[in-house]
Amino acid sequence: MDNETFYRAKYDGSKKFHQHDIQTANATGFGAAADDYMERGIDLNEQLIKNKPATFFFRMNSDAMIGAGIHIGDTLIVDRSIKPTNGKVIVAIMEGELLVRRLQKNINSVTLISENKKFRDIPLSVFDDRTNVWGVVTYVIHTP
Repeated sequence: MDNETFYRAKYDGSKKFHQHDIQTANATGFGAAADDYMERGIDLNEQLIKNKPATFFFRMNSDAMIGAGIHIGDTLIVDRSIKPTNGKVIVAIMEGELLVRRLQKNINSVTLISENKKFRDIPLSVFDDRTNVWGVVTYVIHTP
């Protein structure tokens, strides 16, 4: 035990870590593609969350967005700090119920579009106070 050298992971959990910080060794042979990440695991929080205090996770409980690739049971990553713009998939609160729909804005109208023919589109007036945009869906984690 006296002659053994112990190494700890270079990654300390901060975003200040760079891949160049990993020490390399001269070796012969063919390395695997995943060897670049051997010392440091892939941190999904770092990859998928841009604004941590404004990010929330939801589980999809409807097939209203099946045409957009969002299935029942999928996990939605929703960022409340992103401005809801035309074409974005959003989480809206309508009469106390959470809805996931695509936002379509025209000059004088706003519509919440379903990506499933079984559900109707929801037209809103610009001054509609019964509906609030809660956040914008940034990623969908699909559960196979």
